[in-house]
Amino acid sequence: MKLIEVKTNQDKKEFIDFPKELYKADPYWVCQLDSGLESVFDKTKNHTFQHGEAIRWILKDDNDNLIGRIAAFIDNVRSSANRQPTGGIGFFEVIDSREAAFILFNKAIEWHTSHGMEAMDGPINFGENDNNWGLLVEGFVQPGFGMPYHKKYYRAFFEEYGFKNYFEQFSYHRDVRDSHNKIVQFPERIMKIADWLSKRPGYSFHHFEFRRKEKYVKDIVEIYNSTWSVFKEDFTPLDPAILEESLAKAKLIIDEKLIWFAYFNDRPIAFFVLFPDLNQILKHFNGKLHLWNLMRFVYFKATHKMTRMRAVVGGVHPKFQNSGVESAIFFQLYKVFIKKPWFRELELSWVGDFNPKMIAIYGAIGAKKAKTHITYRYMINPKLSFIRYKDEISDKQSFK
Repeated sequence: MKLIEVKTNQDKKEFIDFPKELYKADPYWVCQLDSGLESVFDKTKNHTFQHGEAIRWILKDDNDNLIGRIAAFIDNVRSSANRQPTGGIGFFEVIDSREAAFILFNKAIEWHTSHGMEAMDGPINFGENDNNWGLLVEGFVQPGFGMPYHKKYYRAFFEEYGFKNYFEQFSYHRDVRDSHNKIVQFPERIMKIADWLSKRPGYSFHHFEFRRKEKYVKDIVEIYNSTWSVFKEDFTPLDPAILEESLAKAKLIIDEKLIWFAYFNDRPIAFFVLFPDLNQILKHFNGKLHLWNLMRFVYFKATHKMTRMRAVVGGVHPKFQNSGVESAIFFQLYKVFIKKPWFRELELSWVGDFNPKMIAIYGAIGAKKAKTHITYRYMINPKLSFIRYKDEISDKQSFK
């Protein structure tokens, strides 16, 4: 077997195309856009390169057949938030060969060791954690856009090699409409809380509008930063410029009425973002977005082929958590669902096993756990203790 660092255009093509062959008989796998995958490794498009670096390899057998791929990367911001310097691996794909998988893992560890890393997380993304994060271990059905899908045998490779379960990520599903296309009502308790809160003085709710994009970007940043800054060691403030760029890229699929904000005395206190599931269209494109597929995209969107929605991100200001504002936002979305009969299913992904509050909220609206991904950690330095993420959080909070 031989490892080849991805450098040439042919290497890049083989890196991108390998999963297309590997999953060609799997009815659930959805091919990422070639351009989207390649942009992760483009220094002009991925802002993570401003504070990190990445490398990738392909693996071939003795007959020059492509049998695997892997990427390794270091995000210095994420690394410095850990107890020890920590890098990551991602975009791991391999045939059903323990030997091939271990060769790929070995190469990634060798590279991380040469860069001073003492631990390695995977499979993760070289960028934000709302995409390409975690190994699918339960719920092998068609994934929502941005959620990774894997071969079932990958779990054994990771665990036999010595990766440990750092945290689990759960995706919840809820039917919006039944088999007769009738709206599925939210639990009565949610309705009552939402009705009660909406009548209280000072509370108001508004959906996103592109014509007022700057205002809503500012509101998301304010809520997000106040929500997640409680974990000071792990927190990186949201950059408004990057958020605006992300919204611009997603403009073709964004439905303004699926993004909601809550305010108290005109101060932003909560937001929740749903996107129509682009994977329901991309599954027809085999990774290509040429002119013909662009025309098909317009047709598929106009004829409402996206019937599923995925929750991408949300946040509630700490002072308003457990106030019922989450229920009130879901009620606003429920009223939107009534008017948009093509939406039939909601995927709420992902929520970590370290976030019992959000897990409880998803359960309260009648959602059921449908998928589990695992983010693993490998301790490169064997002298260091492995500590699960939720235990790290508990330790940090105990010192505040």
